[in-house]
Amino acid sequence: MRERRQAGTDRRRAREFEAFVAGAAGRLLHVATLLTGEPAGATPHAERLLTAALARAYADWDRLRDADPYDRVRTELATRYARGAWRLPRTGEGLLARLGPRERLILVLRLYEGVAEEQTAALLGLPVERVRAICARAVTAMRRPAPARRPAPHWPLSLLSPHSRQAAR
Repeated sequence: MRERRQAGTDRRRAREFEAFVAGAAGRLLHVATLLTGEPAGATPHAERLLTAALARAYADWDRLRDADPYDRVRTELATRYARGAWRLPRTGEGLLARLGPRERLILVLRLYEGVAEEQTAALLGLPVERVRAICARAVTAMRRPAPARRPAPHWPLSLLSPHSRQAAR
């Protein structure tokens, strides 16, 4: 009897979680993509980040009854990104590519997700004033025009090779 009740609880839990993922996965993947700075369509790091956050939420699903599961997954995304951002390759693509990891995280949480300064500060373990300053600096950096990319200089190979310089002497 106990096993049958457990199986029913597991099925209910799986259905609830699947419904949550069906409704929130697109937006959460977009948040993860903004954080990692990967171009749309090629997001292996963002997908890995989201999968780990969703796995943690599924493990804690029964304890999330009173809490908002979206907030929980978003918090887990931010925490995992903050811990591992230094391991991610810096891509020169995307709108937020000019920002550092902390600036990007705060900008996404504050402006894209609408998280209050106090919540963002508590999540990151920073004072509210620091979050406010980082957000202002990130917004200022985003308002500045992107620096023009200069093409790489075309140098003759003879100038670059040390052997050819010695031969020319």
